[in-house]
Amino acid sequence: MDVWREKLTVRIGCVDSSDRLNLWSIFDFFQEAATSHAAVLGVGREEMTNAGQAWVLSRFSLFVKRRPFYGETIEVSTWPRRCEKLFAYRDYEIKDAEGAVLVSGRGAWLLLDKEKRRPLRPQTLVETLPANEGLDAFPAAPSGLEVRENLTKIMQRNALYSDLDYYGHANNARYIQWIQDATDIDILTNADQFRLDINYLNEVLPGDLIEIWAAPLDGGADNDYYPSPPGPAFFYEGKKAGSDKVMFRAELHTGLYGA
Repeated sequence: MDVWREKLTVRIGCVDSSDRLNLWSIFDFFQEAATSHAAVLGVGREEMTNAGQAWVLSRFSLFVKRRPFYGETIEVSTWPRRCEKLFAYRDYEIKDAEGAVLVSGRGAWLLLDKEKRRPLRPQTLVETLPANEGLDAFPAAPSGLEVRENLTKIMQRNALYSDLDYYGHANNARYIQWIQDATDIDILTNADQFRLDINYLNEVLPGDLIEIWAAPLDGGADNDYYPSPPGPAFFYEGKKAGSDKVMFRAELHTGLYGA
């Protein structure tokens, strides 16, 4: 069980009007696989709850080479990687029925003291997990995104019941839904490739009013270790309304057919 693998069929609720898998569903697939694997490895939700701890996603980088279609059979896989300072890394892949890699990703997780809401050093815990040295889905660790200026407020929304997870805050995949909702529908629907980098900076609690700000980007992603699709690209920042508190930052690069 060094690597967790599961076969899935792309369901109707996971596709957009192009009949292809959307970004939010990719994050949903990945978190379900990671949760199952952590439980098998003895560092799952039950063990963490008993210890007063929790795994919290801090950063994620994702590259979508091809979006699978509705009804297509895919294999979702995930595995732990190394630990660096406060971050424990986990890699992710989606392959098609022939074994071709469609999606690659790497997440940086924090081990959190649930009562104090402060990060703990995860080295002792991670030492018990398979190292999977040399098994790299993504070529580098997710890094911090630089602050951008001249942003435009696109939308705002409250964190409501459907946004919340077991820990009582907005689920990491919901942030991706908000980014999708702040992006032109035609751009997302027509794009075949995506490069997404996101930093989760503060937890969003029930009732929080979040403002989504955005600006177009020129050129490639700040991290050039994975290709940036040649289509429209955007920077996003989520802020708590009435304050300067930044909840997340993200960059999305898209690739269009024929580009």
